Amino acid sequence: MQNQINPSQIMQIGMGFWASKTLLSAVKLGLFTHLNGSPLSAQELGDRMELHQRGRVDFFDTLVSLGLLEREGNGENARYTNTPQTALFLDKEKPQYIGGILEMANDRLYPFWGDLEEGLKTGQPQNEIKQSGESFFEALYADPDRLRQFIGAMSGVQMGNFIALAEQFDFSQYHTLCDVGGASGLLAIQAAKRHPHLRCISFDLPPVEPIARETIGKFGVSDRVSAVSGDFFVDKLPKADVITMGNILHDWNLENKKLLIKKAYDALPGGGALIVIENIIDDERRENTFGLLMSLNMLIELGDGFDYTGADFDRWAKEAVFRETSVMPLTGPASAAIAIK
Repeated sequence: MQNQINPSQIMQIGMGFWASKTLLSAVKLGLFTHLNGSPLSAQELGDRMELHQRGRVDFFDTLVSLGLLEREGNGENARYTNTPQTALFLDKEKPQYIGGILEMANDRLYPFWGDLEEGLKTGQPQNEIKQSGESFFEALYADPDRLRQFIGAMSGVQMGNFIALAEQFDFSQYHTLCDVGGASGLLAIQAAKRHPHLRCISFDLPPVEPIARETIGKFGVSDRVSAVSGDFFVDKLPKADVITMGNILHDWNLENKKLLIKKAYDALPGGGALIVIENIIDDERRENTFGLLMSLNMLIELGDGFDYTGADFDRWAKEAVFRETSVMPLTGPASAAIAIK
């Protein structure tokens, strides 16, 4: 019997912000970190989190139904624990913590997305610029605490992609790497750890350099990874056999995208590789929903920034006279778009 058409998908997507805000609130309140030991009752967990009695059980059981908590027993005998995924990725005490991006989503992006309609009508960003008149990056780099939060958020969510790239891409024929817009230096660090023959540079604006040096020191690779200051729009890019850009191109309009690709071409030797890590949208623009939503997020944040397909990247790279391109899947919706000079 043919299934009847019903509105369940529409309702699930339309009310999806309920589930999203529940998870974001749990991360912000440190719920998964509080559960890093033995199972806790609703009373014990609620007391630790200083929650009002009214919402405790509903909050915890909603997370159970979403597959984000586990529970044994019912009622007063119920005991809550993390799932294997939330224990690994949402406990702030774990090095694999990715909650930084979710904390930023809760603090910044969630309210800004309430103005998506205005962004769609005007093409203008809907973030802090509406109140301060400063662009996103101007405001970000002027506030050291916010800059650290942002870099931590981006680094955490990209770590899996950096590790996957270091494992999957054949670096054997290359000797130097420059990560443009390298933030805390994690991409260069992961490449250096995996490939002892590589010498790497993390290249970013001056306020970022101390953060990168600190991170490089923590990983014990200061002998092969260095932090270098510069502005990738003003300065020439450091010469290297491989140039990487993680979540950089999608920040900018088409003119600036092409400029950065051309600057990478100029800094590479023959046979050198430009590797761009983004949520590359499938060429038919039907499947990578996260990549498409990320492109809308670039509208919210920056106005004319946007995400793109592998075919788009191929066309821009060929205009810069790169000889061939390919797309390497990494983790989740992310891929590496690769251009060879």
